[in-house]
Amino acid sequence: MMVDHVSGGHLERVLLPLTFGKHQSQGTEFTVLAVEIWDTGIVVNLHLASVNEDEPQTPEIVIHDHFGTEYKLDEVATVGSRQLQFFAPSIPEGTRSLTIRSVDPNSASFVVALAVPAPNGRGGETLHGHVRRLPGRREGLPPVEQEAS
Repeated sequence: MMVDHVSGGHLERVLLPLTFGKHQSQGTEFTVLAVEIWDTGIVVNLHLASVNEDEPQTPEIVIHDHFGTEYKLDEVATVGSRQLQFFAPSIPEGTRSLTIRSVDPNSASFVVALAVPAPNGRGGETLHGHVRRLPGRREGLPPVEQEAS
């Protein structure tokens, strides 16, 4: 199970593709829904659909960054049409973008590129590849009174 990585690590960022990376490979159509950056590695969240009536196959994907880091596929968890692929290691400090490609026997084809925002250190909402800080709360005031001030 992927529990080791997820329970033993903490989620740092969630990257959402600006356009869903829909791709077809060896009879399986897959879409990259989100990419989670954990301190223990990278989880690529995929939606699988079979092109014919067969069971969807696990698509072979690779992750690239501009440092040339080698990300190795460590685990795959499939539940229905959703699939999580866990790659290790996590991204190096200073990574600003990730590219996901499909490893097709014919060619490695581009699927999606994601911007990696700088860590904001506070935790915030993730919005289309950019972290938006959550509004700061003043201590002791419930959110309703805070808005009225």
